[in-house]
Amino acid sequence: MTEVLGTALPKGWTASRLKRVTSLLNRGSAPDYVDDGPVRAISQAANQPGGLDWARTRFHDAVGDPRRLKGYLLPEDILINSTGTGTLGRIGYFQGGPDEVPCMADAHVTVARAIPPEVDSRFLYYWLSSIPFQEYIYAALVVGATNQIELNRERLGDAPVPLPPAGEQRRISDFLDGEVARVNQMIALRLQQLSLLDERKFAYVSEELVPGGLAAPLGRSPWTWLPEIAPDWRLVRLGYVARLQNGLTVDGKRDVSGDSVTRPYLRVANVQAGFVALDSVSEITVPSDIAKRSTLRPGDVLMTEGGDLDKLGRGTVWHGQLAGCLHQNHVFAIRPDARFLDGDYLAFMTQTLHGRCYFESTGSKTTNLASTNSSKILSFPIPLPSLAQQRVLVQRIQEELEVISASQSLIKRQFDLLAERRRALITAAVTGQIDVTTARGVRVP
Repeated sequence: MTEVLGTALPKGWTASRLKRVTSLLNRGSAPDYVDDGPVRAISQAANQPGGLDWARTRFHDAVGDPRRLKGYLLPEDILINSTGTGTLGRIGYFQGGPDEVPCMADAHVTVARAIPPEVDSRFLYYWLSSIPFQEYIYAALVVGATNQIELNRERLGDAPVPLPPAGEQRRISDFLDGEVARVNQMIALRLQQLSLLDERKFAYVSEELVPGGLAAPLGRSPWTWLPEIAPDWRLVRLGYVARLQNGLTVDGKRDVSGDSVTRPYLRVANVQAGFVALDSVSEITVPSDIAKRSTLRPGDVLMTEGGDLDKLGRGTVWHGQLAGCLHQNHVFAIRPDARFLDGDYLAFMTQTLHGRCYFESTGSKTTNLASTNSSKILSFPIPLPSLAQQRVLVQRIQEELEVISASQSLIKRQFDLLAERRRALITAAVTGQIDVTTARGVRVP
């Protein structure tokens, strides 16, 4: 009885090595990226679990016949992400590009080209996507450490491949094509639900804090997107009801031999939209007077100086999770005047349509990033009801967002179960645990 990676194969199945059933098993080329070129380059980022994401591909400034490029792709080529924790081992299937532009794999992606009739390319794709092979990648094929891990080409070539008879390979591939497509369709619907719930969050917060902003903007300069503000509310500059605290500059040459302290400090990476990520917080030693000027207080609203345009200016409330925590100079701390402004109200206001329009229109934009500054933040015009009204609105929003988040958690659980179902189904089929002719056999969880 033939066995592959601890699994006994059905009678009549054999096994081989990956290098013996492929005519090409090599990485692609390092692209010379341009905005628009003659060859489309597929990177690890473009090779996603749900298929190739063409929006993430870029162009290579190739010269000459693209078919001579290392990594030039043909229909039915299999793509294997070959470097980096979290991306290594992801498998893709190339069936041609979205246009007539030739395609290539970049240097972080291995191309496997099946040899028919030794192995059906779709069957090989599914085998490489199966649970036992994915576990085998990290158990036996990876070299390097931390985020520098990569697939060893020689070990990859020696990896085992189960081989049913040719007709059985095609039947298994046809079966999985249909079943996986159905699972993928359900996954796509769950993703659509998550997206719609995100839109619901955005719309709810916007309409609660700036009623009419989505449907009835006045078009008046300079804030053309604002609706009529309630008569008992004021539209005030943030700088009138809050002050801004700048953070410390990281300087390895700073003299800390005198009166100094060692404290945790927040970097841009710690400040996310709606929460503070504390899984990786650095410490820094600075003079006591610098620490005093950049220490966070509970209720401060954190904003980052730069990043993606759609995230610019999004506020996150600091609740004092780390005692004496400092913040880097690329993270602003907005300290509301407790007599007039609630920190949670301000944080939610930055997430409204009004907040997004303001920060995206005033941000300084470069090719990939955007930035703001203290002057623009303090000039943010906010509709300001009474402090009691602010707190009522905050409580109402928090209650609604909890309901939406609970729904999203359930959908994400369904998403995970569907992904597990897909992996289990693929594994059972490519190892012969189910009879795909009747779709009966070992139960797939």
